[in-house]
Amino acid sequence: MATHISPMLAVSDPDGAIDFYQRAFGAEVRWRIGEPTQVAGLTIAGAELFLARENPPKTRGPDVAGHTTVRIELFVDRPEDVQEQAVAAGAREANAVQTHSHNIVGQASPMRMLQGGVVDPFGHHWLIGKFVE
Repeated sequence: MATHISPMLAVSDPDGAIDFYQRAFGAEVRWRIGEPTQVAGLTIAGAELFLARENPPKTRGPDVAGHTTVRIELFVDRPEDVQEQAVAAGAREANAVQTHSHNIVGQASPMRMLQGGVVDPFGHHWLIGKFVE
């Protein structure tokens, strides 16, 4: 198996989160543990994502902790459409989709991205974008 990294998001309501991520990002459920769900494995266009019910004091979701320490980068072909779909599903727009240029250390040309952002109903920050030439 190739090494990869998959986020596990702490949420207050895994079943509600599954419903939101399905509507917002087209997520598919691979598996669930527990009734009601305690942990679940999802994919978004093949990219893995895991959810776990909050378990204070070990884990808290951003809505309970009052902040987040991570942003989730979702790379898609049509960032505007996905951001619009996420907002329609209940996310709050944090940043409009726009083009950004960043100077990269050791590279002559800047990196360009088309990117926006939303905050999901559980407090997680999602950056939705793609690299552009």
